Amino acid sequence: MISYLSYMRIVFADPSHIDILLPLFEGYRTFYKQQPNPEASKAFLLERMQQQEATVLLALSNQGAALGFTQLFPIFSSVSLEPMYLLNDLFVAPEARKQGVGAALLNAAKELCKKQQRKGLLLQTASDNPAQKLYERLGWIKEEDLFYFWKA
Repeated sequence: MISYLSYMRIVFADPSHIDILLPLFEGYRTFYKQQPNPEASKAFLLERMQQQEATVLLALSNQGAALGFTQLFPIFSSVSLEPMYLLNDLFVAPEARKQGVGAALLNAAKELCKKQQRKGLLLQTASDNPAQKLYERLGWIKEEDLFYFWKA
């Protein structure tokens, strides 16, 4: 367990959590206008976990219900010569929003980053994502550097 609050705990997800993580992951994907694909999503998550290519932090209620998750991918900075994380996914179940779940997940990711002596956390989000207010409230700084993407 990485973090505990009176009404929830945040754990490192592993393959045993896949059935309660999958609906959250599908909710995240559909938020970004992707067609639901539970089979492919499950395979993707399991492969990331089994290959140790990602760290998934999962918020669970005291009753064991999945409230939200964030997925961190290790990346590196050649300029600073330091490892960091890409916070690629953050999603809170609609019924659990406005209860501090997102903030708890972000703070748990920050604590993990500090514990592992990473440079920091990088995230990208949609320009209209209302979670930007949460990021800024928790001390995240919006960078003005240009972002480019090449699609194969």
